[in-house]
Amino acid sequence: MKKSKKIPPQGKRLTLKVVRLPHGADLPLPAYQSTGAAGLDLMAAVPADAPLTLDPGRRANVPTGLSIAFPPGTEGQVRPRSGLAARHGITVLNSPGTIDCDYRGELQVILVNLGHEPVIVERGMRVAQLVVAPVLHAKIEEQKNLDKTARGVKGFGSTGERMIDKKRKSRP
Repeated sequence: MKKSKKIPPQGKRLTLKVVRLPHGADLPLPAYQSTGAAGLDLMAAVPADAPLTLDPGRRANVPTGLSIAFPPGTEGQVRPRSGLAARHGITVLNSPGTIDCDYRGELQVILVNLGHEPVIVERGMRVAQLVVAPVLHAKIEEQKNLDKTARGVKGFGSTGERMIDKKRKSRP
């Protein structure tokens, strides 16, 4: 039987300094669930005896029981978990939520239920993913005009319209 090759860790490694808050002391630290995973799983630090019911159309801040110091030049991006979205309609409301490198408070996840049934968020439930990403700071230069492009000022959905127009023209 052949041994499967392990996927090497992706990209550069950095250290995240994490503090477990008292209400998250017994929960595991965020972890990658596979060697190729981009996001660390974040867990709900709601009380074990008081799970959170997220009714359809409602939102809630879900505590993680963690404070994290992101290195300068990085941010934390809080993203939805695809399984929760597909099965229950649960997503992160401000996706991706940005955690700045100078924030030192508790990470909370703003979940919203876009599904049709209430969802119970229990202690230790994996509710979101945390992706660490580089940040560039821009120098702002005011201009009288911007350079011309083929797209110009066409906005929402405009690149898709060109594809539809081409398909229409090619039909007999």
